[in-house]
Amino acid sequence: MQVLVRDNNVEQALRVLKKKLQREGVFREMKARQAFEKPSEKRAREKAEAIRRSRKLARKQAQREGLLPAPKKKVPARGGAR
Repeated sequence: MQVLVRDNNVEQALRVLKKKLQREGVFREMKARQAFEKPSEKRAREKAEAIRRSRKLARKQAQREGLLPAPKKKVPARGGAR
């Protein structure tokens, strides 16, 4: 994975890199590898993740079919200091 640094703006490049690593799940995997996970805990975690994914998929499907209201749009905060 690589990130280009433009105009010597290292802080922005770091933010972009962190976002890419977050999206890829690198931080989650690093945290999981810090300690041993028992096989029973791993099964329980994977089952919970599968249930969460299926519920999310069902919720999205219901929203598309009009059975549930669509989620409200997030309004960006005004006057951010940059």
